[in-house]
Amino acid sequence: MNQRNLLSVSAVTVLAFALLPGSAVSQQKSLKDQLVGTWIIVSNTSVAPDGTKHQLFGPNPKGMLVFDATGQYSQIIVNPDVPKFKINNRLKGTPEENTAAVLGTTATFGTWSVEEASKTVTVHYVGGMFPNQVGTDSKRTVSITGDELRVSNPATASGMKSDSVYRRAK
Repeated sequence: MNQRNLLSVSAVTVLAFALLPGSAVSQQKSLKDQLVGTWIIVSNTSVAPDGTKHQLFGPNPKGMLVFDATGQYSQIIVNPDVPKFKINNRLKGTPEENTAAVLGTTATFGTWSVEEASKTVTVHYVGGMFPNQVGTDSKRTVSITGDELRVSNPATASGMKSDSVYRRAK
């Protein structure tokens, strides 16, 4: 077999193995396909314009981020250390209880789209806890490694940059 034929056979063999089910090449999914699902918050750090770091939802936030295949999303993050209301009625909280509850929670929902080349997700706010966001968009940089999702939001409703880490729900 001459060198040219050997090279052709080798190239075809490598391509065939690469396209077999289970190979790394055959498993490459788009960023959009990788994002679809439910993600559980692991950490969230906000950085103020002066560089000060804050954990607005405490050191062990609770919450989830859901991207569905039809382009809908929802997100809620809470600080689990917010004290319970003295009266077991959310409509009868004291001003201090209401303030703590609002400052310790974020919740939004709407639609989402992906820009594969820039590895960004744009969410369009349809509703949420902060009415000033409704009808606006927010572009975030994302990266996925295994079951870990990292989201960087350069401009949150609090005027800070936010970096969040999520793990895929199982």
